[in-house]
Amino acid sequence: MEKTLKVLNDLAKKGLIERYVIGGGIAVIYYAEPVLTYDLDVFCFLPTEREGLITLSPIYEYLGKKGYSVQGEHVAIEGIPVQFIPAYNELVEEAVNKAVEIKYERVKTRIVRAEYLLAIMLQTYRPKDRERMLLLLDEAQVDMLCLENILERHGLQKKWREFRRRYDEE
Repeated sequence: MEKTLKVLNDLAKKGLIERYVIGGGIAVIYYAEPVLTYDLDVFCFLPTEREGLITLSPIYEYLGKKGYSVQGEHVAIEGIPVQFIPAYNELVEEAVNKAVEIKYERVKTRIVRAEYLLAIMLQTYRPKDRERMLLLLDEAQVDMLCLENILERHGLQKKWREFRRRYDEE
């Protein structure tokens, strides 16, 4: 993982990504017990092309020249499948901007705050997201006031109440 993070930091230094944060299952593992995850999700801002298009091609081309292979929507970087996910809505953009800097072994990186991770999972609401939300709520130190503010700003309060009602009954 350390080598993979160094490559991500190199992409940022070279301007191929403007800012990135670790999200998804790896971020959950940072805050709670390990969960099964296949890849490293990287939420990022990308430079805009001349026509206003956002493309991952420069990242794939650069990494390909470095010997890393593209496997579907992933790039295998130092043996870890990495999925680059451009910040696709206001919630994810805010999560990238408000991320926390951490150190993994000797490498600095940024990770989505637990409150934003919960909000993003609530927004996507896949079965694995619901399971991970329960894990985070049970094991992570979540600032509930911060979470409530995020949910309110992004119109997720009703979905949150339904989630809580469903799982508080079990």
